[in-house]
Amino acid sequence: MIGATMSAKDYLALVCQEIEKMDTTELEKVSELIEQAYDAGRFVFIIGNGGSGANASHLCEDLAKCTLCDFENQKRLKVLSLTDNTAGIMAWANDEGYDRIFLEQLKNLSSPGDLLLAISGSGNSPNILRAVEWANEHGITTVGITGFGGGKLRKLAHHGLHAAVDDMGIVESLHQVVFHWLIDDLHRRFKEKAVTVNGAKAR
Repeated sequence: MIGATMSAKDYLALVCQEIEKMDTTELEKVSELIEQAYDAGRFVFIIGNGGSGANASHLCEDLAKCTLCDFENQKRLKVLSLTDNTAGIMAWANDEGYDRIFLEQLKNLSSPGDLLLAISGSGNSPNILRAVEWANEHGITTVGITGFGGGKLRKLAHHGLHAAVDDMGIVESLHQVVFHWLIDDLHRRFKEKAVTVNGAKAR
């Protein structure tokens, strides 16, 4: 908890410094991958634990709603956060182990060609790694969204989005900041396509 040893001014200065270090080409690639899933009618799944789980839920909500410019006619992105199935998570965790909570949901819901966004600050969460390993083996494109040194996830996933800072709070904050740009960029991409469900042009 680096903020415990810093003034508010110094902490915010550090956050600004760290976000400037992020690789924007990685972020732009994630936007492209989501656009490809949208074009192909594939599902985007999002997973994470704790604060990253909250970020997964938030990102899912924004991808589902805030990428739309026409609520009635526009083609929609198929997106689901697997952190939000409380009963299913508890059943798998209680009966078979917490490391299976995302993997087993993917087995029920996913198909080859889908996209998995896996958020883990450490990059070493066992339930994230098991889900990504299974997804890689079953034709699902994977993105590891990480912090610190990236852990095992950074090497395991097909693509990455990395915040290279050794503080979980800052990592989660940087992820949230870039996710909001991602939403805005996808709103632009989808609007430019003017793809609709009934042939009417999206507004």
